Amino acid sequence: MASEGTAILEVVRVCKRFGGVLALDDVSFRVHEGQIVALIGPNGAGKTTLLNVIAGALEATSGEVFFQGKRLSGRSPQDRVRLGIVRTFQQALPFGGMTVLENVMVGAHLRGHCELWQAAVRSAALRREEEDLYLDALRCLNLVGLGSRALDEAASLPFGQQRLLAVARALAAEPKLLLMDEPAAGLNRLERDNLAALVERIRQMGVTVVLVEHDMSLVMRLADWVVVLDRGRRLAQGTPADIQRDPAVIAAYLGDGFHA
Repeated sequence: MASEGTAILEVVRVCKRFGGVLALDDVSFRVHEGQIVALIGPNGAGKTTLLNVIAGALEATSGEVFFQGKRLSGRSPQDRVRLGIVRTFQQALPFGGMTVLENVMVGAHLRGHCELWQAAVRSAALRREEEDLYLDALRCLNLVGLGSRALDEAASLPFGQQRLLAVARALAAEPKLLLMDEPAAGLNRLERDNLAALVERIRQMGVTVVLVEHDMSLVMRLADWVVVLDRGRRLAQGTPADIQRDPAVIAAYLGDGFHA
């Protein structure tokens, strides 16, 4: 998909400092609706820090992030979820002692509207909402291929399926922008192929995706646009083909022997 269109996310001259360490240094880029955008770069380049700033886990030291034209500064992570920004994490640990379905319903509850008093009296509105969230959670599990394991204990899932569970939980919050932090880490080849197909299905549902990923074959296969970070700065951006030919990116990250 081309880079033209409406910008759903704008990162404008973002800096993030931890004491004397400048983790992000004047980073700017745009993400357009319907794109899959990859953030790549060496370890320590600032990729996860940037996701944390977008999601609200960290506040930028300077600069701004805009989502659908709204400035995000000062908004909590919960507020950003309500706006439509949802993320997955490098560690895909499920909530212990809960079923697969219950784990996904945690994500669905993030968009619930019933108040505490309604929960206390088990109001009709609460029961209707619970039923809707239950059905939505099942739909998300079926989407990622885990519908048959809905009632299993989440901790019993193998590693690759725990990764899929994390994606289902994020989808249950009905994101407009899904941030994925190294979703393919630790997956075998078949699992990576299934993940790639899932990410493409998510895009076809109208969800924009920004992913941090070290698997360059996956990046070159999926991404419409690639942003390269190195030591906290934006080193390059462009189409996957552009990035593969960029001498600075080859020197800093890909290496001369890279083949997608």
